[in-house]
Amino acid sequence: MSNPEFHSEPDSGALFELEPEPADRLSFADLARLPLGELVAPDWAKALAPVEAQLREALTFLAGEVAGGHAVLPSPANLLRAFRQPLATVRVLVVGQDPYPTPGHAVGLSFAVDRATRPIPRSLANIYKELQDDLGFPPRVHGDLSRWAEQGVLLLNRVLSVRAGAAGSHRNKGWEAVTAAAIRAVADRAPAADARVGADAAAGRAALVVILWGKDAESVRPLLGSAAVIASAHPSPLSASRGFFGSRPFSRANALLQEQGNGTVDWELPPLP
Repeated sequence: MSNPEFHSEPDSGALFELEPEPADRLSFADLARLPLGELVAPDWAKALAPVEAQLREALTFLAGEVAGGHAVLPSPANLLRAFRQPLATVRVLVVGQDPYPTPGHAVGLSFAVDRATRPIPRSLANIYKELQDDLGFPPRVHGDLSRWAEQGVLLLNRVLSVRAGAAGSHRNKGWEAVTAAAIRAVADRAPAADARVGADAAAGRAALVVILWGKDAESVRPLLGSAAVIASAHPSPLSASRGFFGSRPFSRANALLQEQGNGTVDWELPPLP
């Protein structure tokens, strides 16, 4: 999508040891050479094995972009950040599009930005406004959403990279196959939206709610099987007033999680990260 406002983007050693280290310690070429099990959490490595070739093609493409003098976002250390959160812990999936193309913004989690970014993008400001209207939590000045990720909220962009200043520039470079496999892997663990909790528990199914904002996100519906879905307009200033505001995605997600027997997400973010 060409408008940066339409672009979006957990973390402790207990989740995965590839903490964001200084960007100059890693390169996209380095990532392309590492074993899959060193790039993502172990259960994600298993889930993504069928699309490993496409993942490596995308990483090789990024190395070529850099070799050609282009800046690529997010940094190599943050590129696969969403997959450091183990697949087994995912209980809410939020699908974004591609990373913010503004240098310093993209952090590898959809809709999030670097904790020092001021002001935050307008789409994220609208998300905070809806969060306040829905649950009463005050908007924050920062865009660090890692607290959500740490609770099993998978903030996954459909395309995981972008050339700086050129929104949508890395579409059709292999990422769609990778993230489609990831979304299917999450959805395959979900109970039927109308199934009884006890029956699903007996079948070993994991609670899941999927939040889709905007038409691009809606395009992944065929990948979701019977997972519970909350869909609305995108939080962009261009569309937020046409169905995003008032959609109450946070309280609705918690209600659906409770119905599935998996508690709730504490959506309140710390005043400062």
